[in-house]
Amino acid sequence: MQKDFIKQLIAKADKRRMLDRGSYLFHQNDPVTSVYIVEEGLVELTRHQQEGTSIVLQRATCLTILAEASLYSKVYHCDAVVILPSSVFELPKVAFQKLFREDETFAYLWAAHLAREVQSARLRSEILTRKTVAKRLNGWLDWRGGKLPSKGQWKSIAAQIGVSPEALYRELAKRRSE
Repeated sequence: MQKDFIKQLIAKADKRRMLDRGSYLFHQNDPVTSVYIVEEGLVELTRHQQEGTSIVLQRATCLTILAEASLYSKVYHCDAVVILPSSVFELPKVAFQKLFREDETFAYLWAAHLAREVQSARLRSEILTRKTVAKRLNGWLDWRGGKLPSKGQWKSIAAQIGVSPEALYRELAKRRSE
């Protein structure tokens, strides 16, 4: 049902954009003009902290809506960084709002989508409260079906679970040697 809803959004999109690794879809404080659906690739929402660190708020992969809460803001509160070459569909905010107001089924499916996102956010928060790197990694792996992504994406996992890349690499090395 969720994939059908996302495909419905894609059908309403007016643009498809190809994005290179390392580029930005939008920056913090840019005006919110569209909703984006990642068709393929990987785009991360990253918020930079005052002390210089950053945190990954979302990892948007295949058929994922990116920064959906931004539809209720004037500006983005984070950067959308393209981690892997990606294609995204763009649906203007105005068109989305019209759909939401005029289509009751669409509004219901949107509410259900947001509820699932709240559940995911709560799980991520729970993972971040765990005391050790091992326990955080176990929580992340449980959430993600027990599978690590390719080695080039491990740094992103470290950001998601709130540990340094070095601490994550040590934990992974420890697991390989066991």
